[in-house]
Amino acid sequence: MLLDWLLPASRPAAGDTRPHLAALTRGLRQVSTLPALLPEWAIGNGRQTGAGSAVLAWGHKPSARIAEAFAQRHGLPLLRAEDGFLRSTELGHRSPPLSIVLDDTGIYYDAAAPSRLESLIASPVGAAQLERGARLRSAWVEARMSKYNHAHDGLPDALLRQAATDPPVLVIDQTAGDASITGAGASPAHFHWMLQAALDEHPGAPIWLKVHPDVIAGRKQGHFAELSPGQAARVTLIADDIHPPALFDVCQAVYTVSSQMGFEALLHGRPVRCFGLPFYAGWGLTADHLGAPARRRTASPGVAALAHAALIAYPRCLDPETGRLCEPERLLAHLSLQRQQRAACPSPVQVLGFSRWKRPIARAFLQGSADIEFLRRERQLDPSTAVAVWGRRPAPAQATGPVLRIEDGFLRSVGLGADLTRPVSWVVDGVGIYFDATRPSRLEQLLRTHDFDDTLCARAAALRTSIVNAGLTKYNVGGGAWQRPVGARRVVLVPGQVETDASIQWGAADIRTNAALLQAVRAAEPDAWLVYKPHPDVVAGLRQTDTPWQAECERLRAHCDEIVTDAPMHTLLDAVDAVHTLTSLTGFEALLRERPVTTWGMPFYAGWGLTDDRAPADHPARIRRKRPLLLDELVAATLILYPTYLSRHSGAYTTPEQALVELREWQRLGTPPTAPTTRLWRALQRSVLHRLAQARRR
Repeated sequence: MLLDWLLPASRPAAGDTRPHLAALTRGLRQVSTLPALLPEWAIGNGRQTGAGSAVLAWGHKPSARIAEAFAQRHGLPLLRAEDGFLRSTELGHRSPPLSIVLDDTGIYYDAAAPSRLESLIASPVGAAQLERGARLRSAWVEARMSKYNHAHDGLPDALLRQAATDPPVLVIDQTAGDASITGAGASPAHFHWMLQAALDEHPGAPIWLKVHPDVIAGRKQGHFAELSPGQAARVTLIADDIHPPALFDVCQAVYTVSSQMGFEALLHGRPVRCFGLPFYAGWGLTADHLGAPARRRTASPGVAALAHAALIAYPRCLDPETGRLCEPERLLAHLSLQRQQRAACPSPVQVLGFSRWKRPIARAFLQGSADIEFLRRERQLDPSTAVAVWGRRPAPAQATGPVLRIEDGFLRSVGLGADLTRPVSWVVDGVGIYFDATRPSRLEQLLRTHDFDDTLCARAAALRTSIVNAGLTKYNVGGGAWQRPVGARRVVLVPGQVETDASIQWGAADIRTNAALLQAVRAAEPDAWLVYKPHPDVVAGLRQTDTPWQAECERLRAHCDEIVTDAPMHTLLDAVDAVHTLTSLTGFEALLRERPVTTWGMPFYAGWGLTDDRAPADHPARIRRKRPLLLDELVAATLILYPTYLSRHSGAYTTPEQALVELREWQRLGTPPTAPTTRLWRALQRSVLHRLAQARRR
């Protein structure tokens, strides 16, 4: 037919022996996660159909009629797909599904005919499946999951005050014309019957009418254009995009026609009254306005069995970091992490003074904020709105809202930050910043007060072992070889730092230069073989210094036995006996490898009983840090609780363990060639820094 030839070419690769799945519409083929969610099928436009082939339709959308006709004409089986009940972080138009259902019988929201989900709910399940369903239900509630997970949690103050004195009844509107309404055997009239029933059956309770956000935005219509005066006196319209668990926390009952929120309310243990026949009605778990289909839905499953069928047995889930199918527990953990990290982002937030190359990175790390504005000058600030600045930049004088300080994380990249290498981790600190020892930071607060349980410490120990075994450090640069000197009894590493760096300005004590540090270490370790390693930014010419680094090294040779520039840091740490440092992160990396560390300033890892601290006893940080810590408690706070990690594959928030996997992959594959514009920018940067250094010397 003409339709077959109008479709753009789409066919399996040569030699692909998988059966063909015909996705006839361009929109269906453009669902980017569909191939990974259906890996056993070669998805195409229908031209290659043959033995074992099938046709794919998206639910009962109008486009599904094309698929139905094609399947009938060619004598092929029809499969219907729909979004899963745990779909994604963002709404559908912003994000492809991470979960779908695939049904060869019907589709779950059409009660007029059987579906595979209906069969799964009706089938007996064993004790192991019930236990798994119960665990997943508990995890769902604890993680505060919903189908979409973009909205911030919590209720407006006015609703909280009302609910505290009089628990409301939640009535859920839906968009007019939604297929799940007619599929549930309902009509627009059922919504009005539902609202009146809620008013009549709970005469003393406030009624909260949850209106769909698309209705308020004017994109779609709902079912309550106006309320009668009597209804309006008791009904509160909720038009904000509120995360459903916040509503379930306070409501005494939920009324719905066919919304998935009814199913989620059951997971939260709320009584549910249905005025249509959604997939979760008719099983004795809800109070139903309509009767169950004849000779169907005669079983009596519990909520755990319902959860197993709908969340485990029925859907397919995708791990966005591996691009492979996964169990629903893994997807739930991923989306739970997105919720946790997004909740830490204020909205709106102003980002002040960030360079152009950092702006898209800031947008990615602050993706939990619905409104990010980049500003160049302080006079553009709204004083009451949260503002993010880089590092120890002074807070804007007029700022009265939260001030977030952002810095590179401790597992950053394969390549230097000053070389414009994109990071996999940042820290976002609303208290201070970790390298500023003159005042507390969020990291210091964690180290002083957090309850490090056995599970967290075991996770930190495993992460530490993985980092050491992988040979990873902050930047993971250098390719030269280095061997421990033959016959040296004690080898001490002294890492150089950029002397103008903020970590020296705000974290050092009496000693503040590399030369003074080496002299102090030589006095403290007169018989040791001292190995000095200049900071890689200085060696690469990416940081402003008063003296060229080669000349500086020649001057420092009098105070050390060896200078190493290109050897990877982990090879040095694996071979030396101890590390002396001002405030360098190398000291923390040495602790990961259980090397003795002496600090001459007050870096974040000093003062907890894990290092030999030479800063004055009256240093403010030494006075504040009185809690003795175990190494893995330090690791847990520093690498798990404090930083934010982004997956290089999915662009979503990720765990330090996954970031470590991706760093190892990055290290193995190497850094891609630098773009010409970036090379030009770096050359210009080096030239400017060189001229500034010359001007300072003059």
